[in-house]
Amino acid sequence: MPLIELKDVIKTYHTDGVDTPALSGVSFSVKSGEFVAVMGASGSGKSTLLHILGFLDRHTGGEYLFDGKTIDDYSEKDLARARNEKMGFVFQSFNLLPRLTVFDNVKLPLLYSSVKESRWDGMVTKAVKSVGLEHRTNYESSRLSGGEKQRVAIARALINDPQVIFADEPTGNLDSKSGQTIMEILQKMNEGDGRTIILITHETYTAEHATRIIRLHDGKIESDIAVDHRLKAKDHFKK
Repeated sequence: MPLIELKDVIKTYHTDGVDTPALSGVSFSVKSGEFVAVMGASGSGKSTLLHILGFLDRHTGGEYLFDGKTIDDYSEKDLARARNEKMGFVFQSFNLLPRLTVFDNVKLPLLYSSVKESRWDGMVTKAVKSVGLEHRTNYESSRLSGGEKQRVAIARALINDPQVIFADEPTGNLDSKSGQTIMEILQKMNEGDGRTIILITHETYTAEHATRIIRLHDGKIESDIAVDHRLKAKDHFKK
């Protein structure tokens, strides 16, 4: 059974009496453990698709099933719980709280989880270590470089051991070296831990860390192909 399955999904925005189609009959599935990159020009529907997949928005037509259950069967409370416990998010803008330490930023999702508080410190320490930032644990996030901030965001996304990580242009605000490091971390999460990752990107070299590339054009799937020569991840970080 696929972890994610879309069947003829449509998304239309209604603004001031004008209908603007964003997705037009999108269908595909993602198995657990896949690393899928979604590419397309600005306005192709990438961000809209991510918002629907991540329970941040609802589709207006078709069907979306997550872990075998249609999104229409989720209440708003169920959606919020699933976002926190089953999904992790990494955004281009990091979305860290600048005055909180690395430790406290990574801990944030646990505040809204059912995990016992006695386990929090150990979980945070493990997540921070997994992205190689033990030496920055007590630094305020405002003191970090862009690459370090994104690594904190990845650790935060991992904290609840989600079924899938959604990464929205995670290298967009980074220099090429830091961006490469971020992609290698994501790839190792996929290769080593079997983590399902869905990456939104406009960069071909970034997409080639995935095992499959879906290209969108004007809200429709233009192509869906396996990556023949996946880029290799260097062994930067040890568990």
